[in-house]
Amino acid sequence: MNSSSLFYSIIAILIIQFLIDFLLDYLNAKRFKESIPNELSDVFDKEEYNKSQAYKTTNYRFGILSDVFSLLITLGFLFFGGFEWLDAIVRGFTENPIIMALFFFGILVFGNSIISLPFSLYQTFAIEEKFGFNKTTKKLFFIDILKGWLMTAILGGGILALVIWILQWSGPDFWLYAWGVFIILMLLMNLFYSKLIVPLFNKQTPLEAGNLKDAIEGYAKKVGFELKNVFVIDGSKRSTKANAYFSGFGKQKRVTLFDTLINDLDEDEIVAVLAHEVGHYKRKHIIFNLIASILLTGLTLFVLSLFVNNPDLSLAIGVQKPSFHAALIGFALLYSPISAITGLAMNYLSRKFEFQADDYAKETFEAIPLITSLKKLSKNSLSNLTPHPAYVFMHYSHPPLIERIRNLKA
Repeated sequence: MNSSSLFYSIIAILIIQFLIDFLLDYLNAKRFKESIPNELSDVFDKEEYNKSQAYKTTNYRFGILSDVFSLLITLGFLFFGGFEWLDAIVRGFTENPIIMALFFFGILVFGNSIISLPFSLYQTFAIEEKFGFNKTTKKLFFIDILKGWLMTAILGGGILALVIWILQWSGPDFWLYAWGVFIILMLLMNLFYSKLIVPLFNKQTPLEAGNLKDAIEGYAKKVGFELKNVFVIDGSKRSTKANAYFSGFGKQKRVTLFDTLINDLDEDEIVAVLAHEVGHYKRKHIIFNLIASILLTGLTLFVLSLFVNNPDLSLAIGVQKPSFHAALIGFALLYSPISAITGLAMNYLSRKFEFQADDYAKETFEAIPLITSLKKLSKNSLSNLTPHPAYVFMHYSHPPLIERIRNLKA
């Protein structure tokens, strides 16, 4: 396949993916006003339901606008030589392939952040603010952006430089060495994400002694789960939405509860949520997801190794002088359908894992507190209680609330 065919393949992929997402969003939006299932009739009263509908509709319309804008920017770059223009700029500074790639992607990331900034501001300080979710300040908002840029420069830039160096050093087998590097990084991130990354954005404090901690430790002891690290994160400084998550394994495992979760739920409901998170650990979901991520990364790097030296990949995005950084852009665009398919498989498995974690919580604690906690969390986040099945299949990593409740009651 020559560069011209690859170019039009990229255009077709971008447009087809946009149309599929547009159709799914439309089908999902058509169900916003459907009657709430009887099992969920106590989640919203009439006023809250109307607010939930308005929130979903507002996000739907805003999503269409931002998606169209993103597509037009990408197509404009492809049709009017944006990547060639950017390549010429970086070549004006250096011919070193590593430095060129760092400049190239650095400018792309920075430019994309600036272009998308008005959308992020509107999403946070107009939509989220209007519906009572936003708690962040403009100062904190921009500090988060600056921290994100710094992390991208250090981690992303470091990984990119290392991969190019490995390619220069090892040749066609570079993907094996690069894969080894990614495996180490993924293991380190799983072990130390909460210790190294989270503190850059949020404050974490050990759960204070009291009835809740006693209840959590009592449950953990009952199911034979060694739990020394239960932390509370100050999620309320950015949003009223609540969450809880499990991270790490071995001695580094920890459960993190959002302060909003503690404020919104009763003690037995929090323990039920914890039981669900313990279920993920006991059912080996964390290990499975890590292994799956490692294998998918290996597959991606292997496929990349087959095409990275093909000059047509660079030419396909309009860059006349073949390079790794241009080929990587072309590859990412062409590989996106495969990424979408693997994403579907991972979402399907994730939904299955959520059912299994719910079952574990039901078996080792109680179903009712978990049901009431799920309802409260859905209510507080104005979530969609009647999503379209096709939208769920394509995008949901968790089953819809109604399916989880029916499973818990079975």
